[in-house]
Amino acid sequence: MTLMIFGVLGLLMLFILMGVPLAVALGSVSFVGVYWMLGSLDIALSILSSTAYEALRKDIFIIIPLFVLMGDFVSRSGSASDLYSLCNRAFRRLPGCLGVATVMGNAIFAAITGVSIAAAATFSRIAYPEMIALGYSKRFSLGTVAGSACLGMLIPPSILMIVWAVLTEQSIGALFIAGLAPGLLLALGFCGYCVFYAIRNPDCAPMQAAPVAGAGDSAALRRQMLGGLSILGLIALVIGGIWGGLLTPTEAAGFGTIGALLLGIAKGMTRKDITEAIYNAGRTTAPILILLVTASMYSRFLAMGGATQVIGDLMFSISESPAVVVAIIFGVWILLGMFIDSTSIILLTVPIFAPVATSLGIDPLAFAIFGILVIEAGLLTPPFGILVFTVKAAAPGDDIALGDIFRGSVPFWILILGVAILVLLFPALSTWLPYNLM
Repeated sequence: MTLMIFGVLGLLMLFILMGVPLAVALGSVSFVGVYWMLGSLDIALSILSSTAYEALRKDIFIIIPLFVLMGDFVSRSGSASDLYSLCNRAFRRLPGCLGVATVMGNAIFAAITGVSIAAAATFSRIAYPEMIALGYSKRFSLGTVAGSACLGMLIPPSILMIVWAVLTEQSIGALFIAGLAPGLLLALGFCGYCVFYAIRNPDCAPMQAAPVAGAGDSAALRRQMLGGLSILGLIALVIGGIWGGLLTPTEAAGFGTIGALLLGIAKGMTRKDITEAIYNAGRTTAPILILLVTASMYSRFLAMGGATQVIGDLMFSISESPAVVVAIIFGVWILLGMFIDSTSIILLTVPIFAPVATSLGIDPLAFAIFGILVIEAGLLTPPFGILVFTVKAAAPGDDIALGDIFRGSVPFWILILGVAILVLLFPALSTWLPYNLM
């Protein structure tokens, strides 16, 4: 059985290296593994088809599209620009004020989109030109946009959290609340770095009040207040509703989407914009949902073959120290983050690593936040950090070098991993709120 498990997992790695789409790879190796164990084609097909059917019945298949659609409505409404201008007004007297405004804007925008790539693309177009115009260095500006976009994967409603919750059968609402304190801590760390950098490098981040778009224009201020405060209202509706027990995650996603649509209409969003947002939500979520179906088959194969126990025993044979086992998991995630996207890493590894962490006595919520933070760091890790390439594609200008973005995001990468280690050492950072307030 052990030989079979490693043979099938080796086949999966081979498919990935060959560039086979992950959904095809997961479905194929799951079928091969179950057929190998049972020796019956009909039984293997029956088990996997019933597994896929049960996966399709889960609420996840409406939650993800709704949250993505909510973020798309807000993005198309122009409220992100208003939010950035409000943050600029609030922090314009601080050293590195535009960096701080970018971080805080991303933190708030993350609570609407749940997708780091959307935040990176949006703030590359909004924040980067203003930072360059005011004399900020290109490396610091690009690094701040890319690094702060990572908040989208941690501050709820995060798509990665939803995927993790489904794979581990945890409460989506509890996982959302668990990410609040670490997310805010990370945002504060990012802001602190921006201020420190500006003080130490005044030539790269001029210590002067930044000009505010629409300053002195009461109509512009009202527009910014409408857009910025409406986003805060949506956050209060979604997160507050879940936190207070008034709404399930599914209901919160529905009400949030309706609120975002009304905001978009109030801000002048056209029928064409609405149609494009719906199509874009479908294009974004369809691959994720297909992956979740095949990932459920993969999880069934791992459970039937006892793969979790086998791999756990292998890791414990290397060392019985929990610190060493966690270090191995940490290393695997960092390594995978260099080559594949975050969702794929979670689908491939969480069904194996989550039970191992539980056997070590690590709280499931704390391990989830730790894992999302480490995997999130992969978005900035060369050679294929997806946020780095997103910023390069979205930021205006032809003279943007990938090296500048990678180097500029290194301090943010270090801070992300630092908060991940803090969550592991002090689990209450992520567990106190959900266990005491839900």
